[in-house]
Amino acid sequence: MTDNSSYIDMLRKFGGDLGLPKLNVDELLQAQKKNLEALGKSARVAAEGAQSVAQKQREVLEAGLREASTLAREYKPLGKVHENLALQTEFARKMFDIAVKGAQDSASTARQSTSDAVKIIQDRMKESFEEFRASVRPNKSA
Repeated sequence: MTDNSSYIDMLRKFGGDLGLPKLNVDELLQAQKKNLEALGKSARVAAEGAQSVAQKQREVLEAGLREASTLAREYKPLGKVHENLALQTEFARKMFDIAVKGAQDSASTARQSTSDAVKIIQDRMKESFEEFRASVRPNKSA
């Protein structure tokens, strides 16, 4: 097994033979390490966002079930069709409101976590371009 320094030396020689600008391979390797760390952090943020969305959806379902259970316990047919219809309509409205609020909350959470995950990558890309630019020097062996 060959150690990393021999690979780095081979890359330097190869780049020099082609007349490429000298690269600080150590800096490039460090930049790649930072890139991988940023990807990992971005993935964690996205996963946490997905967990949060699932939690909000569970809360919406639980709220709907509580509302349905309350209505079932309190429901007493009044004998008048229009009064029964009013109760059923009120229940449907409450369920709809719960579902809409839950969907809005879930969408907002998903949008925010996606935005946060993308920003991590964007910020790292900016840093990476600056690091690359700083590591490239003209080849003085020519």
